[in-house]
Amino acid sequence: MKKTVILSILAACCLTVNGQGTIDDYNRAYSSASRYSGAKVKNARIQPMWVNGTDCFIYVQETDNGNIYTAVNARNKTKRTLFDHRKLAATLTKSLEHEVSPSNLRLDRLSVNSRLDTLRFIADGHHRAYAVKTDRLIDEGAVKPGRKAPHWMVVDDEKGNGPVTSPDGSHTAFIREHNIWIKNNSTSEERQLSNDGTLGNYYSSYIQWSPDSKKLATCKIRPAEKRYVYYVESSPKDGLQPKLHRQEYAKPGDELRFKTPCIFSTEGEPAIIPDTRLFDRQYDLYGPRWNDDSRAVTFEYNQRGHKVYRVLELSAETGNVTTLIEETHDKYVNYTRRFRHDMKDNRHIIWMSERDNWNHLYIIDRTTGKPVRQITRGPWYVREVIRVDEASGKIYFSANGVDPAVDPYFISYYSINLDGTDMRALTPGTGMHKAVFSPDMKYVVDTYSTVDTPPVAILRSADDGSELMTVERADASALYAEKWKAPEVFTAPGRDGKTPMWGVIYRPSNFDPTKKYPVIEYIYQGPGDQYVPKTFAPYNHWMTPIAELGFIVVMVDGLGTSFRSREFENFCYKNLGDAGIPDHIAWIKAAADKYSYMDINRVGIFGCSAGGQESTSALLNHPEFYKAAYSACGCHDNRMDKIWWNELWMGYPVDASYARSSNVVNAHKLSRPLMLVVGEMDDNVDPASTMQVADALIKANKDFELVVIPGAHHTMGEAYGDHKRYDFFVKHLHGVTPPQWTDITYK
Repeated sequence: MKKTVILSILAACCLTVNGQGTIDDYNRAYSSASRYSGAKVKNARIQPMWVNGTDCFIYVQETDNGNIYTAVNARNKTKRTLFDHRKLAATLTKSLEHEVSPSNLRLDRLSVNSRLDTLRFIADGHHRAYAVKTDRLIDEGAVKPGRKAPHWMVVDDEKGNGPVTSPDGSHTAFIREHNIWIKNNSTSEERQLSNDGTLGNYYSSYIQWSPDSKKLATCKIRPAEKRYVYYVESSPKDGLQPKLHRQEYAKPGDELRFKTPCIFSTEGEPAIIPDTRLFDRQYDLYGPRWNDDSRAVTFEYNQRGHKVYRVLELSAETGNVTTLIEETHDKYVNYTRRFRHDMKDNRHIIWMSERDNWNHLYIIDRTTGKPVRQITRGPWYVREVIRVDEASGKIYFSANGVDPAVDPYFISYYSINLDGTDMRALTPGTGMHKAVFSPDMKYVVDTYSTVDTPPVAILRSADDGSELMTVERADASALYAEKWKAPEVFTAPGRDGKTPMWGVIYRPSNFDPTKKYPVIEYIYQGPGDQYVPKTFAPYNHWMTPIAELGFIVVMVDGLGTSFRSREFENFCYKNLGDAGIPDHIAWIKAAADKYSYMDINRVGIFGCSAGGQESTSALLNHPEFYKAAYSACGCHDNRMDKIWWNELWMGYPVDASYARSSNVVNAHKLSRPLMLVVGEMDDNVDPASTMQVADALIKANKDFELVVIPGAHHTMGEAYGDHKRYDFFVKHLHGVTPPQWTDITYK
């Protein structure tokens, strides 16, 4: 017993000698945002804006004397200052009656004419036009207040659209008392086309006219009762008394509306109300949209449970519904990645699919639903179609994983012929690329970087990717002068001992390899994306400052994340509670084998949202490895969270897999320090999800910390939560008492 106490005291002394978690560390953590700010890297954020009808693009160049709007002529490979900044600043100062600095001009929503001599932008709430040659500024009127967009959780009832005029101008269609009406624009005669619309089964106001103006299509909608989540705003800024807020919020298993595409004729023909067998179990239905020949409409059907996805055609002549394309999978069809291009021959469709385990492009025969050919092929992943150019017979797209010699998540850009031949790399160079093509697809501005190499922007030919000129190379000299250390990319096998997992390692700026450092993992893992940083960023709010407190901070994408293959991602199915944690553990252990200063007997984990769920899950299911967790706004029980995310990855109907992944159900397993954080106004994840974990922990007689942020929405904890997180890990991983908040310099 005495020996154990002595060893504990010695361990604590060693931690204190190391000086980790001291007031100096906190001051360095809080100053890291300014020391490593984006302003320390010039020309890292090139955002080219191509000028229609020209070979020119505009971007803002960062210089020692301020920001300069610069025009590049791609054909001549020259660049020049777009206008006299001093003149415009003086003219704006006089007109707006407040000082405008020529070195810090910010022209909001800038557009430039093809002669590059007239600028249009917004300043002080007004549209402005500026003639460069004559130095004349014209006020073109106040900016009209935009209509507030509904919350993204709100399902559009499709009732708000106004009258719609036919392409030939002869008729106007509109909704009256839930039914379809048309008006003859020559005679003003109105005619009712439907008479069965009701409050509980109404016609959508999103009316689509056929190109020949003889028919119109819309959907009949049978709504479902909506679920709402309620929030109490405890401390409103405009008064003393709390406020109750209500938000539409569908959850897994909820009843959903049903839509039926319908076609009506202006010439007295019977309405076409189709048989619904091919779209009878709806999660959603997208469309309808008229074919160019006015003989049919197409729409897309997403089956509840997401195991079937169909492109369907409704004939305006026979009323028959036929399947043009059908995607099926025993787990899920990832409809969030769909791409469809109806070819001008009205016989073929270009379609994106994961049917061969990778995301690729196919040409589908509309009459058979079968692929005519696979356009792209290989163990890599199409990310986005930029342009289908049928005239030239080319597709321009982005993809990752094409080059097996580099990070498989790096995105590059390519062109390929419609027959699948002559695939060309348009953005060579190692790194994560972001390309902006000219409207005529002759040129591309390619900006790329890695986590440890600053961005470079290159003007290239969009024909073969050849370099035409360097636009900018980011200057990070001021950043390096602050003794900034880049994160390290690290790769190691996951749980199976062979599949490489990719992650990053952040170290403190005063890193000393002779010391021992606890490890903290920042987690946001899950399907739908990959999350480990791939581009150059001087400061990462989640990882940079906490590393300064004497931690090695890591992040890794494990099984269940996206863009490696469908099989790699499908591991998440009915299994979100796994969170790839065994892969993360294997990866961290491999890093510690290489770097002996990483102390994997002291590993913490934190995250928000899905990361909030995952960090708690890691602590509950792997307490032998993770010793403390900070979990913010977690979707701790997938039955409590938003419908689209959870039914896609966890399936429908709601079954026992939801309970298996629930931190509420598993709360009794807690044996390590846990801090739960929630914003009382979280409008992304129902805050009751966190409170139900707290309730389960209390009932299980478990010790934990709960932090509720008044007025906060979906959050990691805001500034207050940041400090609580720092103290939490300093206390539980360093084993020292954090400094008093009043003694810290916040800057």
